[in-house]
Amino acid sequence: MKSKNRTHFCADNRGSSLKKNDLKYFIDVILFIDICCVSVIGLLLGFVIPTGKMHKSMKGFLGLHRHEWGDLHLFLSISLLFLLCLHIWLNWAWVKQMTKRYFREKWKRALWMISSAWVAVFLIGWIVSKM
Repeated sequence: MKSKNRTHFCADNRGSSLKKNDLKYFIDVILFIDICCVSVIGLLLGFVIPTGKMHKSMKGFLGLHRHEWGDLHLFLSISLLFLLCLHIWLNWAWVKQMTKRYFREKWKRALWMISSAWVAVFLIGWIVSKM
């Protein structure tokens, strides 16, 4: 008996979907590392690195000044937003399918509301920060 031709997942016989899955995995790992770094640096800025009036040398941690930690936190936060958008774009078919499953006929309206909710969050945050 001959067995059917089956695609084996090895380095020289990779399909396009496997390459997309590799990319999704790589993006997710980088996204996870980025989230952890942003969180840890936020905790450092909030609870470990001193604030207030004191000598510059006292406002540091691991050789970086408080403002350098803040710059790193900002850079990693912006890269987090970029990676998050890339992650959602790569998984958009799954997002649509799950929205269809939960909202049935009103899935398009629900998807628009969910997709635009982040804009409202940023607008409210921006308005509050200007007060």
